[in-house]
Amino acid sequence: MPAGIGDRFQQETKYYPDKPFASTHDVVRKPSTYKEYPGCGKISLPQPKVSDTVSFADTVASRRSVRDYLSKPITIEQLSYLLWASDGVSGEAYGYQFRTAPSAGALYPVETYLVVNRVIELEPGVYHYSTRDHSLDVLRVGDFGPDISYAALGQRMCADAAVVFVWTAVFDRCKWKYGQRAYRYVYLDAGHIAQNLALAAVSIGLGTCQIGALYDDEVNKIVGVDGTEESVLYMSTVGYPIS
Repeated sequence: MPAGIGDRFQQETKYYPDKPFASTHDVVRKPSTYKEYPGCGKISLPQPKVSDTVSFADTVASRRSVRDYLSKPITIEQLSYLLWASDGVSGEAYGYQFRTAPSAGALYPVETYLVVNRVIELEPGVYHYSTRDHSLDVLRVGDFGPDISYAALGQRMCADAAVVFVWTAVFDRCKWKYGQRAYRYVYLDAGHIAQNLALAAVSIGLGTCQIGALYDDEVNKIVGVDGTEESVLYMSTVGYPIS
């Protein structure tokens, strides 16, 4: 069978002991770690409260993909905890803000957006998570549940869930240091974040389902990114399981 683009990518982004991967980074031209929305409204999130009612072992054992949700809304406090636990700031040192999820080179190329359907104290709409100050940028207000459901290949759970997490990559943040190898790393980074979210949700009685089946361009349009410099990687529903 002829090699496809995925096969070629796997081969052409390998490291070899006798052929170091070219380092392309220039400290002066390092892209910003943070995406800003200066013209948008901003909502401060409550301080995340760490749940200690469920053991880690029980949390891991209880994690399942949940596709059926109650219409019950989640609270803004729950959302705050989930955002922090998935990819929030966990500490500062050496001039860096470190996150709860690992990232290649501590470059943090992944951005988190929310399509809110039912969250107490938040209007339905599209939001961006500002990790630096643990707040939400208000991008668009309205009912986008049907749109995000269609963009997920018609998966109704995206409209039924309380909120849909959408993860994108700002590719240059990682390409600045790792060149084409960066495309491997951004997907790994997104996977770390999604697992954090899944386990954090279980710890507070919620369920999630991670979604890789999506129409890239339609999701990009919903969250307002160009699909080239920044594009969707992954999504997850969050809500109260029906059973």
